[in-house]
Amino acid sequence: MNVANLITLSRFPMLFVIVALLYLPWRFTASLAFVFFVMTAMTDWLDGYIARRWKMVSNFGKLMDALLDKILSMGLFISLLSLDVLPKWTTFLVIIILAREFFVTGLRLVAASRGDVLEADKRGKQKTVTQILAIGALLLAFALKNDWANLLSPKIIAFVYDVGVIIFCVATYWTISSGTYYFLKYKYLLRD
Repeated sequence: MNVANLITLSRFPMLFVIVALLYLPWRFTASLAFVFFVMTAMTDWLDGYIARRWKMVSNFGKLMDALLDKILSMGLFISLLSLDVLPKWTTFLVIIILAREFFVTGLRLVAASRGDVLEADKRGKQKTVTQILAIGALLLAFALKNDWANLLSPKIIAFVYDVGVIIFCVATYWTISSGTYYFLKYKYLLRD
């Protein structure tokens, strides 16, 4: 266990803090959830930076970084869906994202059992970035609607929300694209 891995692991409890804040009925808890999400999302960059800078890169860190990214994004997508922040028609897209995440995690576990580590590639990183941006925009829209609606035009809040939904759709595209890439590149693991 090192500093980089501890930062990675911090994403797990932060997911529960963010979700709890989203469900609390008090003013400014949605804004606080957004702030905590931004801080948590920054740990995805920080842990990798520290691991590379201080030569702390480990197979555990590579695996847990990818796994905790998935847990954070899926936990928040499901929460946003249940809070009606994501529209109902996106349920199918959330299921696609969830299925891809389980599939790639399964491939990683099979590879790990053989002593290999499947590192994130460019498509997977684009997927993660667009998912983080989508969650951030949707959480911001939720915070603006719940905490700042008396100060802002409804058009501004609607614009931020629409941008979040569009980025979510782009994230779904990158999710499918990267999942297909992993399947084609590592299908030999399934044959074995």
